Amino acid sequence: MRLEIILKGKNNFKVPFNYNHILSAIIYNKIADLNFANELHSSKSFKFFTFSQIYIPKRRIVKDGIIAKDGVISFYISSPNDFLIKSLVDGFLEDLEISFQNQKLTIQKIEALKTPEFSSKSEFKTLAPIIVRTKKEIDGELKIWDLAPSDKFFKSLENNLIKKYIKFNNLTKTDKKINIYSDMNFVKRKRISINKGNATTHHRAYMMDLILEGDLNLIEFAYDVGIGEKNSMGFGMIKLLE
Repeated sequence: MRLEIILKGKNNFKVPFNYNHILSAIIYNKIADLNFANELHSSKSFKFFTFSQIYIPKRRIVKDGIIAKDGVISFYISSPNDFLIKSLVDGFLEDLEISFQNQKLTIQKIEALKTPEFSSKSEFKTLAPIIVRTKKEIDGELKIWDLAPSDKFFKSLENNLIKKYIKFNNLTKTDKKINIYSDMNFVKRKRISINKGNATTHHRAYMMDLILEGDLNLIEFAYDVGIGEKNSMGFGMIKLLE
């Protein structure tokens, strides 16, 4: 299930280039069921939600961010967990104001979007960059390394999606299969920084077109939950190309 959120701030409201941690905090704070929000936030497992980049229709790029000339911004939230989506709707409607870096935004619109019709071979584009990581030995130490699109990158996307599907549905295994690949007609690397406490991590992630081919349940699940890693930090949201 997917929501579109449209927000309005003052004219010339500024959005920093790296805002994933800001949107993530807003989402957790808007979950109406506080016990569920705390359990979700503290979980070391998959969170089963994702969100898109921020869209700014009337914008101007400056040195340290993007100016929303009329103050209007929007983004999408998606999850296969209907309870989470309902709790978010309740939370957004309970208080129509949002604090975004000490700036007040008002919710102009919150809408549940209709799930599109998928085929067993569906084409998508990213609404948030994809991140895939591996462990790599550097100077005798194992370090986390962000992968670029490659056979290993796409195979990791497939395996990660299957793991999330099994976990979400409380299964031990599944015979469902999916192939994820790209014609590589559009690939754009993005460098994303995420602040967490006093630490900042930097990631190489990718906006791109994708093809998902296989089981329809897995394809719809990928649409809802996102593909790749760190979905709940704003990575891996996809949109069907129609």
